[in-house]
Amino acid sequence: MPKMKTHRGAAKRFTKTGSGKIKFKHANLRHCLEHKQKTTKKGLSKAGILKPQDARHIIKLLCG
Repeated sequence: MPKMKTHRGAAKRFTKTGSGKIKFKHANLRHCLEHKQKTTKKGLSKAGILKPQDARHIIKLLCG
Protein backbone atom coordinates (compact mmCIF):
# COMPACT_ATOMS: atom_id res chain seq x y z
CA MET A 1 0.00 0.00 0.00
CA PRO A 2 1.28 3.50 -0.77
CA LYS A 3 1.65 6.04 2.00
CA MET A 4 -1.38 8.18 2.80
CA LYS A 5 -0.86 11.83 1.87
CA THR A 6 -1.80 14.74 4.10
CA HIS A 7 -4.93 16.60 2.99
CA ARG A 8 -3.46 20.04 2.30
CA GLY A 9 -6.73 21.90 2.86
CA ALA A 10 -7.08 20.36 6.31
CA ALA A 11 -3.42 20.98 7.11
CA LYS A 12 -3.93 24.72 6.54
CA ARG A 13 -6.99 24.87 8.82
CA PHE A 14 -6.23 22.50 11.69
CA THR A 15 -3.25 21.82 13.94
CA LYS A 16 -2.64 18.99 16.34
CA THR A 17 -1.77 19.86 19.94
CA GLY A 18 0.75 18.02 22.08
CA SER A 19 -1.99 16.07 23.83
CA GLY A 20 -3.49 14.99 20.48
CA LYS A 21 -6.44 17.38 20.35
CA ILE A 22 -7.33 19.28 17.16
CA LYS A 23 -7.12 23.07 17.27
CA PHE A 24 -8.87 25.39 14.79
CA LYS A 25 -9.51 29.09 14.18
CA HIS A 26 -13.02 30.46 14.56
CA ALA A 27 -14.96 31.98 11.68
CA ASN A 28 -16.76 35.37 11.50
CA LEU A 29 -13.77 37.57 12.31
CA ARG A 30 -12.98 38.99 8.85
CA HIS A 31 -15.39 41.87 8.25
CA CYS A 32 -18.32 43.79 9.80
CA LEU A 33 -16.39 43.89 13.06
CA GLU A 34 -17.76 47.25 14.17
CA HIS A 35 -21.21 45.70 14.69
CA LYS A 36 -20.01 42.76 16.79
CA GLN A 37 -19.71 42.92 20.56
CA LYS A 38 -16.24 43.19 22.07
CA THR A 39 -16.77 39.97 24.02
CA THR A 40 -17.83 38.15 20.85
CA LYS A 41 -14.69 39.23 19.04
CA LYS A 42 -12.50 38.21 21.98
CA GLY A 43 -14.08 34.76 22.04
CA LEU A 44 -13.76 34.28 18.30
CA SER A 45 -10.10 35.29 18.30
CA LYS A 46 -9.17 32.42 20.62
CA ALA A 47 -8.42 29.01 19.17
CA GLY A 48 -11.14 26.38 19.38
CA ILE A 49 -10.78 22.69 20.19
CA LEU A 50 -12.73 20.20 18.10
CA LYS A 51 -15.01 17.71 19.80
CA PRO A 52 -13.69 14.14 19.78
CA GLN A 53 -16.49 13.01 17.43
CA ASP A 54 -15.37 15.50 14.76
CA ALA A 55 -11.67 15.17 15.53
CA ARG A 56 -11.57 11.49 14.46
CA HIS A 57 -12.27 12.48 10.85
CA ILE A 58 -9.74 15.33 10.82
CA ILE A 59 -7.00 13.16 12.34
CA LYS A 60 -7.33 10.81 9.36
CA LEU A 61 -6.92 13.75 6.98
CA LEU A 62 -3.81 14.86 8.85
CA CYS A 63 -2.30 11.36 8.54
CA GLY A 64 -2.23 10.18 12.06
